[in-house]
Amino acid sequence: MGIPKHRARTRRDLVVTALGGAVLIAIPAFAPLAQETPVAPEVNPPGDIPDNQVFVTYASPLGFSLKTPEGWSRKDGSDGVSFFDKYGRIEVTISRDATAPTLATVKTGEAAELERNGRAVKIDAVKAATLPSGPAVRIDFTSNSEPNAVTGKKLRLENQRYLIARAGKLARLTFSAPAGADNADQWKLMSDSFAWK
Repeated sequence: MGIPKHRARTRRDLVVTALGGAVLIAIPAFAPLAQETPVAPEVNPPGDIPDNQVFVTYASPLGFSLKTPEGWSRKDGSDGVSFFDKYGRIEVTISRDATAPTLATVKTGEAAELERNGRAVKIDAVKAATLPSGPAVRIDFTSNSEPNAVTGKKLRLENQRYLIARAGKLARLTFSAPAGADNADQWKLMSDSFAWK
């Protein structure tokens, strides 16, 4: 006796078949994201933000402002905003957190979580940072990009994430670009421009 076909179609993630009183469970064979293999960096990676790039100030209704590259696409969310151009990405999310992050809590918490659940994430450094907006913790890591919707291609990305706390709020400011792209000065300009309102 098997599962009715209409149920089998709606339960793609788990198929249960009863055979003579025994129950067999078939689980699809795919690796968790943490087991994803890192892709090789591009030889001539796209993603440099030009030295002559114009930046404009974005003021969020969530209580912060930030300089971002003029002309990049923007996507607003209930907890933040992201800006993107090809594989370059800037993302800010705001959450409530009564306790400011420390190096120790970030290493065992956020950084460990990134390695467990991210796309082939490798943590390069977790360190204290001082921004004009106040003290922060910075995570440097590499990861695979999301697959291209058309080609399925993934790129190896460099990422910087700043955890910035004030008055019970925690901002996660994340920069991403293809590994090897030269964005150090532009990422510094933008992270230094972050301000609470």
